Amino acid sequence: MDKLVFRPYKRPNALYRLICFPWAGGNSSFFVRWGEAFSSTIEVSIIRLPGRECRDKEPFAKDMAEIVNEITSVLLKDLQEKPFAFFGHSFGSYVSYALAVHLKEEYGLEPAHLFLSGAYGPHTEYFHLMKKIDEIEDSHILQYLEKLGGTSPELLQNEQISKRLLLTLKEDLKIIQTYPLHDIRRKYFTCDVSCFNGSDETNHGSEAWLALTSGDASIYNLPGTHFYLMEPSNENFLIKHITKCIENTGI
Repeated sequence: MDKLVFRPYKRPNALYRLICFPWAGGNSSFFVRWGEAFSSTIEVSIIRLPGRECRDKEPFAKDMAEIVNEITSVLLKDLQEKPFAFFGHSFGSYVSYALAVHLKEEYGLEPAHLFLSGAYGPHTEYFHLMKKIDEIEDSHILQYLEKLGGTSPELLQNEQISKRLLLTLKEDLKIIQTYPLHDIRRKYFTCDVSCFNGSDETNHGSEAWLALTSGDASIYNLPGTHFYLMEPSNENFLIKHITKCIENTGI
């Protein structure tokens, strides 16, 4: 459990679970403080995929099915016990969506709420760029990462760190090529869906995700770029909004 699912602040008496999925090349560090920031009614868990952090000696996952099956094998009992919600950023959004589809198909389980952050629509230029990551020179990728934010320039300029980051990023984005994200399942869910984006990014195509559910679906554009959530005011908004949504599910 502790390798795949990290719970920095365990709350066995919490009423709800929030499962967080980091972005491509990312790790659990950003979401650690969320474990403390949320109210006592919500326990935060962070997914740690192989190939990073305490799992850095493990081989990277080869496809989405491997990721989804591993998460399901570890978390299924917990997800059957209490209402849960998913929050994924960028690549993490796609993983959370794939997991939600699998849980619905195999176990009839749905999140109480699905929060998709920085999730480019499958028909956008950004999405196709991610799928062609192997065709782009490393130097251009690093320049693009610096432009997006989310990683300090000092780390990107460190040869050893940037080399590992590029490897992890490419392995994560290969996963997108193994899953039919172009075929969003229309009204497949009944839970509410919220999409968040940085307002400085244009043509992110998040409206495509609104078709996922027969429940309520909303888009929120917050000040900033792709990593808008690292701005403290935006992070505070997310925590308050997510808390309100989860606690008002009425489950």
